[in-house]
Amino acid sequence: PTLLSPHVATGVKDFLGAVLVLEPLMHYLPDSTMIPNLVTEVPTVENGLLAEDLTSVTLRLLPGVTWSDGEPFTAEDVRFTVEWVQNPENASVNVNTFEPIESVEVVDELTAKVTFKQPNPFWFDPFTGTSTGFVYPKHVLEAGPEAHEAFLSSPVGTGPYVVESFTPNDQVTYVINENYREPNKPFFARVNLKGGGDAAAAARAVIQTGEYHFAWNLQVEPDVLASMEGDDTPGVAIPYPGVNVERINFNFADPWTEVDGERAHISTKHPFFSDDAVREAVYTAIDRQLIADSFYGGGQQPATNIVLGDPAIESPNTSWEYNPERAAQLLEDAGWVMNGEVRAKDGVELRVVYATSVNAVRQKTQAVVKANLEQIGFAVQLEQIDAGIYFDGSPGTEQNINHFYWDMNMFQSVPNSPRPISFMEQWYAGPNNENVAQAANDWNGQNQQRWVNPDYDAAFEAARTETDAERLAELFIEMNDLVINNHVIVPLVVVGSPRGMSRRLREENIALAPFSYDYWNIANWNWADGVS
Repeated sequence: PTLLSPHVATGVKDFLGAVLVLEPLMHYLPDSTMIPNLVTEVPTVENGLLAEDLTSVTLRLLPGVTWSDGEPFTAEDVRFTVEWVQNPENASVNVNTFEPIESVEVVDELTAKVTFKQPNPFWFDPFTGTSTGFVYPKHVLEAGPEAHEAFLSSPVGTGPYVVESFTPNDQVTYVINENYREPNKPFFARVNLKGGGDAAAAARAVIQTGEYHFAWNLQVEPDVLASMEGDDTPGVAIPYPGVNVERINFNFADPWTEVDGERAHISTKHPFFSDDAVREAVYTAIDRQLIADSFYGGGQQPATNIVLGDPAIESPNTSWEYNPERAAQLLEDAGWVMNGEVRAKDGVELRVVYATSVNAVRQKTQAVVKANLEQIGFAVQLEQIDAGIYFDGSPGTEQNINHFYWDMNMFQSVPNSPRPISFMEQWYAGPNNENVAQAANDWNGQNQQRWVNPDYDAAFEAARTETDAERLAELFIEMNDLVINNHVIVPLVVVGSPRGMSRRLREENIALAPFSYDYWNIANWNWADGVS
């Protein structure tokens, strides 16, 4: 992790680092249902806590909860968190998730009533899950920016652990929160969360050497992973119920031109990816089946959609084909003709800088994509960036996905909810393009590709207040189709990357869930029977 304040984090690695300390009011279970965490029950229309018209929700907090410094957890903290995220000076990545909230009334110490500006079918998003749902301590952060600066590396939370030491982009050591609300939990006295290296090294550290007990997101070639396992190895690979998509993203702004000292400025257009024919050619030229079969295995399939996890919102309107001849013809018809070994039009050559994180599978994927694109007349330069930097949300880190200072990049989409409206913010420009990543918002705008489409924005805004379930599903499909059929991304593979687990751990208590990050349940992790 780079930082441990999740409302300003953009990488999953940072959410993972925060999960041990900070908590949401509710969690998602492996079957995607919600369970109470810091509230006494999940609000519903039936129990009277959720308004029938979805314009308000009442949150009844769990009594007896304290922050790790001993201060009581109250409804004031819920109101403070909402106002903190909504404050543009804090540059929260979750500002759009919290935007529908009109006000938070502190009814009493353990009751908060949240009123929305309009009916909100996603009333749960600001309070649920390990991406957007974290509650912040008012008594710590009301002191201002300096307090948050310290919070980045040593947050005060209600979770099972507190930070003992933190070296950004390297490791975090946690010890038990002595004020944790559940007696005799957590089971482990200390947790060492180690980053760096690569997925294969992480797999070996758990499966082969037993140096570590758990490894996240083992994006390792299936044959390599299988070769590590044996009947007597200390660890095993376990499946993950993934709904993630490994994807290539196009930059719609010009990353090679500066405007007011800012590259990839929203006022610029990419010299060739602003042409849909070029994007469609890339979409058609990549051999996704080869990538899926060679580097993912286990039945992983080429991806055609970006919205997954529920058949009701998965689009039937998309498709893919690997057809390099058609891809070349698309370029030819659009005026991009061969000029030596590289196609060009009006003096602009199809020269691409294509970046991703350091990862053996991703580097092999890059090699396939490079060969595919060079076959149809592109010149491709590959870049690999350490994951700690690539997914670092800090404003001063220019080699990250927030700045997107390349022509194309690649990473995984990670939906955070069965109805992932906040996930769909990635393609929402917003009024005056305010959700586009740029210097004005410290590059924390969710729309990192700088794609602006009024039809998409209209569908997104309509979905925010659509209370009819069937119409809401149609809007998710419409948003998906606009992204896919406008070739805004190239969805490569549906990914369920396995995890590495020590045989000493009780697997059922880990409770991996597609819409919760891996350590959400770490207070309940323990040894299997017979292990001491």
